[in-house]
Amino acid sequence: MYYIQGDGFPHPNEANADGLLAIGGDLSVQSLLNAYSMGIFPWFNEDEPILWWHPNPRLVLFPKEIKVSKSMKQLLNKQVFEFSVNEDFESVILNCKMLRAESGTWIGKDVLQAYLDLHIAGYAHSFEVRKEGKLIGGLYGVGIGKVFFGESMFSLESNASKAALIYLCYFAMQNGIELIDCQQSTAHLLSMGAKEISRNDFLDLLEKWIE
Repeated sequence: MYYIQGDGFPHPNEANADGLLAIGGDLSVQSLLNAYSMGIFPWFNEDEPILWWHPNPRLVLFPKEIKVSKSMKQLLNKQVFEFSVNEDFESVILNCKMLRAESGTWIGKDVLQAYLDLHIAGYAHSFEVRKEGKLIGGLYGVGIGKVFFGESMFSLESNASKAALIYLCYFAMQNGIELIDCQQSTAHLLSMGAKEISRNDFLDLLEKWIE
């Protein structure tokens, strides 16, 4: 296993079968940018050292391939949701943390501060969903070049997280974002148009779309 010294990372193909690539290092803005530019992301519990991952296969979503169900289209057409970008990053990440607290969350205080720092630096972004002015759903992630690396989402009402992902895709198509990284497969994301690709294909896309 590779133990990180400084802010450098091994090649993703050195990850083990579970996708674990490296241990240690720090969560500075520069370290996180170096990691994400290679498709590497941190994921660990508060009582663990920092663990860095690069799963294979990789779940990705091309924004133009988002699948919106008929019922979801009808709901969006009713305009019951209000959407925004980067208006309340801290509330979005705190909601993601709280909704996973019972089962264990990787968003500890150090991780929380790291992504707040990334947001202040202009790289971490939130997409908010409100209903009658109240925040009911959203997601956050890291944007580098033409790639958005999704991290976590939350929903306090039915369909709010779906609406956030759909809005992200529409925003991406309007703003030159070519790829959304979803990290690992879930039935929910697969049903909305995400698909698995090989690590090497993923790295090729990052080389193409990260400046």
